[in-house]
Amino acid sequence: MHTTSSLDKKQRELKHTTDKIAEQKQQSELDVEVGVSRLDLDKGEERVKYRLEGLTCAACAMKIEKAFCAEETIGQTSLSFATQTVYLPRSTQELAQRIIDRIEPGVILKALHPRGAKDIKQQEHSEDTRWKKIRMLVAGSLLSLGLLLNLLGQNPSWILEYALYLTAYILVGYEVLYRAMRNMFRGALFDENFLMSLATIGAIAINQLPEAVGVMLFYTVGEYIQDLAVNRSRNSIQALMNIRPDYANLIDQLDVLKVEPEDVQVGQLILVRPGERVPLDGEVLKGSSFVDTSALTGESVPRNVGEGDAVLAGMVNSSGVLTVRVTRPYAESSIQKILDLVENASARKARTEKFITTFSRYYTPGVVVIALGIAILPPLLGGGVFSDWLYRALTILVISCPCALVISIPLGYFGGIGGAARHGILVKGANYLEALTQVETVVFDKTGTLTEGVFEVVKLRPAKGFNAEFLMKIAATAEIHSSHPIAKSIRNYNIIPLEVGTLEDYKEISGHGIQAKIQGQDVLVGKAALLENAGITFDIDQEQGGTLVHVAVSGEYAGYILIADRIKAGAKETIEALGKAGIKTVMLTGDLQSVAHSVAEELGVAEFQADLLPQDKVAWLDELLTEKNRKGKVVFVGDGINDAPVLTRADVGIAMGGLGSDAAIEAADVVFMDDQPSKLLTAIEIARFTKKIIWQNIIFALGVKLGFILFGMMGMATMWEAVFADVGVALLAVLNATRVRRYSSTSASSFN
Repeated sequence: MHTTSSLDKKQRELKHTTDKIAEQKQQSELDVEVGVSRLDLDKGEERVKYRLEGLTCAACAMKIEKAFCAEETIGQTSLSFATQTVYLPRSTQELAQRIIDRIEPGVILKALHPRGAKDIKQQEHSEDTRWKKIRMLVAGSLLSLGLLLNLLGQNPSWILEYALYLTAYILVGYEVLYRAMRNMFRGALFDENFLMSLATIGAIAINQLPEAVGVMLFYTVGEYIQDLAVNRSRNSIQALMNIRPDYANLIDQLDVLKVEPEDVQVGQLILVRPGERVPLDGEVLKGSSFVDTSALTGESVPRNVGEGDAVLAGMVNSSGVLTVRVTRPYAESSIQKILDLVENASARKARTEKFITTFSRYYTPGVVVIALGIAILPPLLGGGVFSDWLYRALTILVISCPCALVISIPLGYFGGIGGAARHGILVKGANYLEALTQVETVVFDKTGTLTEGVFEVVKLRPAKGFNAEFLMKIAATAEIHSSHPIAKSIRNYNIIPLEVGTLEDYKEISGHGIQAKIQGQDVLVGKAALLENAGITFDIDQEQGGTLVHVAVSGEYAGYILIADRIKAGAKETIEALGKAGIKTVMLTGDLQSVAHSVAEELGVAEFQADLLPQDKVAWLDELLTEKNRKGKVVFVGDGINDAPVLTRADVGIAMGGLGSDAAIEAADVVFMDDQPSKLLTAIEIARFTKKIIWQNIIFALGVKLGFILFGMMGMATMWEAVFADVGVALLAVLNATRVRRYSSTSASSFN
């Protein structure tokens, strides 16, 4: 009784530790970044997913998000410019629309159907777009006519000149002028509309009409092309959502009905024909086929499934006809979880993304102050003609908008998360993607992570007075309800039919084993510590290269079973690659010291700790996290089920073999949709490639803009060139950001 009480106390302590760690990590993340889910936890009101149709301005998206968060009835939320989506309490839709109308009129807030993220192609040929093209064409013709007359020496009268240029200016720029005026009266200065209006009106004031029209025309054309690039980038990212199934073939008595996957209930039967996508998670009742799992795991090798095998939503049936019994509703299916994670990952922003958001708030006003100083100070100090310095100042204003950074960086991170998903790697936020570029130590669980977790009985050693048949039967009966891999291996090895009714009592003791009562006899099956705590002594030779499962019956030692595991394919190569990259590897396991030593030696793991309970793993991880000289991140890789405390405590928790596992998706920050250790290398490569592209955009955009600002100050840059420094740079940065989603093993340098 004392032993059971002690173990119960340890279990309660473990649960308390896990809950406390999870609470601390969640609070820490909230302090750094605001993330939202479908539920407003503060108010208990369900949040609905909305699309902001017509949102093409990244700076406006930041303003709208800030205004939403400032409203008490809305609370903290995160607006994704990449997907044009936001989660809001349903009751606040009208308030949110009023906020949007105040900041960016024309953007419409629409609630999305749960499956509404599919096929949301951006509209590129709307009525407004056609009129914009006509206006740009007419304005360009008028500008060309005016320039042609000047080129031919036919200097028109000032009335004709102003008529030509001002007509073109108003045609192409009235939307910019209107938005600038509206925002100015609302106190929103220093946006791109205000800066462009101020610069071009100033050019008209100093009689630089062709440049004023040309700059406004090129700015509008550039914005149009930039919008097309952003929309196509969004569509490229949204292509990931095409793995969402369109329909389900519901078997209704003798008929087959084509229905929405959401309308199918658990337990109903569906038919999956060759070439069709499996619409819901289920179990194959009839038929066999090869299924393509690449949409879920990133693996191109088809998987053979037959009667009794599980299939998951998103898999593509390649050959035979399958009859499947649905085991989960669509909302809880694997494919829906993947899509939710990818779509909502933008709520957790990376430090680089947050820095650029803050930087842009000060950058534009700073450039305006510099331009004002350039326009006023040199003429006052006798350094030249006022009109010349004013022109230079106006040129700098055209350059100052930070759109290239504000647009391309969120698209870059979202593309990186989408690209990772294509490889079967789910990253819950840009902050975790960025953290993977700073990995210093990787801590692995052993069973199911570095080893197959498919155990086999290799030896039976009954104690004196017991035989192997009895030892195996009693152990298999005790383990009949356990889902642990070792328990399964014992049940699979046992050839004697089990009688469930003989199991009168059952209790699973975390990290120790099973305590049961079988036909009136007290039985213990598990680690040596389980028996020792019960006062049962035994003396055996230590076995190497396997796990010992000890058995005691009615207080007497009955013998042990030796279980062996296999190293996973690719595990050794992964450890070697991490070591060459200067990343420390550690293995934490609840297995025996001898078993852990054997596995660590075979794999080349730098350090290991054995015979650990879940709370012991947390303690060892805490030591790694608090090392004095630690600069990088500590990553824990586990199976996502038994390692929840350490997954939660690590800087980045990665769940292996998370396909369809609720526990893995809930506990981890990153989920590998298959159980291959090499996915860790792919995840780090994608993270590094994403960061590389983002820093390319930052350096390119700031470098070009600062260079043109200097040229403008020295009178070496005109407004025509300034337009390229603004719109052209933004366009190139957006196009560069789209490379992230198309990442492949040849896109980045090899792991080193």
